[in-house]
Amino acid sequence: MTAAFVFPGQGSQSVGMGKALADASPAAAAVFAEVDEALGEKLSATMWDGPEDALTLTRNAQPALMAVSIAAVRAVGERFGPLDGLAAYLAGHSLGEYSALAAAGSLSLADTARLLRLRGDAMQRAVPAGAGGMAAVIGLDPAEVRAVAEAAAEGEVCAVANDNGGGQLVLSGSAAAIARAIDLAKARGAKRVVPLPVSAPFHCRLMAPAAEEMAEALSKVSIAAPSVPVVANVTARPYADVVEIRSRLVEQVTGMVRWRESVDWMAAAGVDRFVEVGSGKVLAGLIRRIAANVETVSVGAPGDLDGLAERLKGVGNA
Repeated sequence: MTAAFVFPGQGSQSVGMGKALADASPAAAAVFAEVDEALGEKLSATMWDGPEDALTLTRNAQPALMAVSIAAVRAVGERFGPLDGLAAYLAGHSLGEYSALAAAGSLSLADTARLLRLRGDAMQRAVPAGAGGMAAVIGLDPAEVRAVAEAAAEGEVCAVANDNGGGQLVLSGSAAAIARAIDLAKARGAKRVVPLPVSAPFHCRLMAPAAEEMAEALSKVSIAAPSVPVVANVTARPYADVVEIRSRLVEQVTGMVRWRESVDWMAAAGVDRFVEVGSGKVLAGLIRRIAANVETVSVGAPGDLDGLAERLKGVGNA
């Protein structure tokens, strides 16, 4: 039995997330306190008490989701022991890749919080409000969605931002190009095409200014080799070294999140249990549509640890 721990991305946030963990686990509570100190504000108050529109802001959602994921990892550690005895691989969806690196000890918790705050701000600054958009396309294969993106661009930006698996791909780009892509995808037989309520067109080349800001910021932080191999979004393979971690995180700002391929690779490498660590159960749902024969479990509250105990029997130190 081989487990991978996976970490959710933006969209999984909800008011109240992480509060029960903080109340039940001293190690989890310490995570929220450290993130608050690193950011110089009570982000935990926004997470637990809202308002929802403040938590949903990219600059808040990104470090907040990471904080919940790491709090859950620390709670798991209190009960089951070090992560390197439990997981063969780690992976995260978009900002979740930072959570995975923090969980693996590559980035300090404080640096991760500050990087994600900068990442959120930089992404928002990169494109004026209303100038970009994103849409989820369901029911077309990847080649068909790429063809839709190419046809819809018409000299503007339109690209596949996420390959989430299960026939779900996300397009990102200029607002007008995304509008054209929605019509084209419907005409080509997509089951559903859903415009996404996002504040910026993530994971496309319109984010190049944000990538430049992240390159500068990442050059100034200490990065260590991960204690558990981390699968990168843009390659769907584990990093080779610390130098590659920096470069892949910069590429990730404008590059496609290859989630389907990442899960396929881990499953082919022997992973048969995926543990989603943090807020929500989005990744567990995606994983079940990608790899039908694996088990999934989500850990975001104290009560989830009992279910995890059953799933980790025979894995590492559990």
